[in-house]
Amino acid sequence: QGELDLHGHTGDEARVAIAAFLNRCMLEDRRCVRIIHGKGRGSVNREPVLKGRIRKLLARKSEVLAFSEPPAAHGGSGAVIVLLDSKAGP
Repeated sequence: QGELDLHGHTGDEARVAIAAFLNRCMLEDRRCVRIIHGKGRGSVNREPVLKGRIRKLLARKSEVLAFSEPPAAHGGSGAVIVLLDSKAGP
């Protein structure tokens, strides 16, 4: 129902973008969204920088019911699917 692509974002930029994205999704009554963080191939050590940070952030968000790595056809280890709570407010 929605998608946010964080390629090229720093950790702080990603945090702000995710907060705004989730708020917008809640206002628009979107419940299943995808956040693309990439696989880290462009980072200094060629390891994902945002992947862990995003998962920690999502775990602390009250509007997030669950999140999971999608199948390869939908981003695999370079993305996360997020299920939002229909009862939580923005």
